[in-house]
Amino acid sequence: MPAEKTDLPTMDELSPAARRLYAYAAERHSFAPGEATAALGPQATGAITELAAAHLLQQAPGGGSDRWSAVAPRAAASRALAPLALLVRDAYNEMDRLSGRLEALVPAYEAGAAQRDRSGRGRQELETVTDLGAVRALIGELAAACEREVLTSQPGGGRPLGALEEAIGRDEALLTRGVRMRTIYQHTARYSQPTVAYVERVAALGAQVRTLDDGLMRMLIFDGHTGLMTVPDRPGAALVVREPSVVHFMASAFERCWVKAEPFPATVSREAARSLSDELRQTIVRLLSEGLEDKAIARRLGMSERTCQRHIAEVMRAVGAKSRFQAGYLLSATPPPPDAAEEPDAAEEPDAAEEPDAAEEPGDAAPGRGAEAAS
Repeated sequence: MPAEKTDLPTMDELSPAARRLYAYAAERHSFAPGEATAALGPQATGAITELAAAHLLQQAPGGGSDRWSAVAPRAAASRALAPLALLVRDAYNEMDRLSGRLEALVPAYEAGAAQRDRSGRGRQELETVTDLGAVRALIGELAAACEREVLTSQPGGGRPLGALEEAIGRDEALLTRGVRMRTIYQHTARYSQPTVAYVERVAALGAQVRTLDDGLMRMLIFDGHTGLMTVPDRPGAALVVREPSVVHFMASAFERCWVKAEPFPATVSREAARSLSDELRQTIVRLLSEGLEDKAIARRLGMSERTCQRHIAEVMRAVGAKSRFQAGYLLSATPPPPDAAEEPDAAEEPDAAEEPDAAEEPGDAAPGRGAEAAS
């Protein structure tokens, strides 16, 4: 839709006669053309027409058709721009309507893509699924079709109770069919009672669960041919990977972590808790020396920021640092001895009340919360 020309002239664009007339009008409540001509000369007549077209002059209220008064520049701008503002508003409304109509088609497209994948027609090797419902449906379909093994890597500490309750039925069905299941969590998941209860149930059916301090990718792999990974900065989205080389890379990364990981115990003894605490503290020392901030370290280790800050404070006391900057310098120059820090009591480890917020993990909903259904 073409817009009306509503550009307002600047003082430089007005003619000299119009500028003189505007200054003359601003000094008076109103004036007649004859008065302006007598004061400014014959050019005043054309200047009135110029100023009126720019909305800077109007017929004086109550003064009849032969008297004029000056209009404030801001008021003139409002009058001149009103039609353009309406056009802009209409354009934004149309953009919103168009966006809504197209967005409504996303679930249908992604459901159709899932059907296309099942039938093997036009399968994409890399595809981003943005709708959380479609991600969960896809995970359910892949789990139902899985015949050999599911590999799951879940950083971020203990899992949310709701996600575990949604996952347990599907995972038990997988294991009952004889599908092998291996899962890696972070060490801090051992202190989450809902996660421990979940692990006990799936382990009784043959699932293997281990934990690692750091370095996990959030992903799912079904039968070695289809993988799901998170999409950075897009919660609820998942990257579906079917390209064999990329899936092989994902599986190799999982296997490297699996070899270094430790079995998930049903209970954590005091000695084991201290051992894990030492390992977590050593990892914190490494990340602190690399210059990471508290929040980034907490996210990497799957613990709350408060718990992470407590560990950092203990490390700083151990190396005699008065600031994080000094601690980072000292740690990068000379790592502290392994027994420099006090051994915490097992009860001081992260508990369920201090589990990290799952929302802090990029894309935790998929394959985070959603992928939990197959973990």
